[in-house]
Amino acid sequence: MARTRSQKFPQIQRTILKRAAAVFAERGYSTSSMADLTRATKLSRGALYHYFSSKEAILSGILEDHVSLFLERIEATLAVAADPAQQLRQVTRAIVALNTQCPQEQTLLLNELNQLSSPVRRKVEALERRILDLLSELLERVDTGGRITAGNRRVHTMIFLGIVNYTFAWYDPKGRVSPEEYAELAVDVFLHGFIRSPAPNSRVAPARRATPARTNGVARAASEER
Repeated sequence: MARTRSQKFPQIQRTILKRAAAVFAERGYSTSSMADLTRATKLSRGALYHYFSSKEAILSGILEDHVSLFLERIEATLAVAADPAQQLRQVTRAIVALNTQCPQEQTLLLNELNQLSSPVRRKVEALERRILDLLSELLERVDTGGRITAGNRRVHTMIFLGIVNYTFAWYDPKGRVSPEEYAELAVDVFLHGFIRSPAPNSRVAPARRATPARTNGVARAASEER
């Protein structure tokens, strides 16, 4: 006879995902074992398999839930504000707040997505594309100078996400700048620089190339783009 599910089944699943995210983010998915997860969740191996069929199923649950929540927050925010600039400000606040609340999940999304099997990974990637589409459309509404083109549309979107979506790597939400203040700083830098920067066809003297300092791979990545 199949084991019946208790009313607390979804709540216990969420708890498992949250604790497993901390384990995977700290140890890495590939080097984490089911024993690590049983210790973190305080469940036996059999009980853990009652809620998830495998370690991959746990990672899948973490990433699907996180990206789905990310998408829901953006959609809900866009449904409230009408002015594009205000929408951008509210969306930035929502993203910073979510990443502050879920740093481990964001770490896994950026570092461990390729650990999922192709069908599961494609499902998560489809959600990510929907998020990118919404953000690209929002930036096009903000753009009053015609700077966004079909060729650079995604680039602008990734610049924006680069400002607000990698805070897990360096930002301390308990530090001197609160998440709300950081969101305001981020959107002001992006929005005001976006409005005031010269158009792509303007005659601007090329910047003098500086010798790259230690940038944790940023200089290398930039050189690869050129």
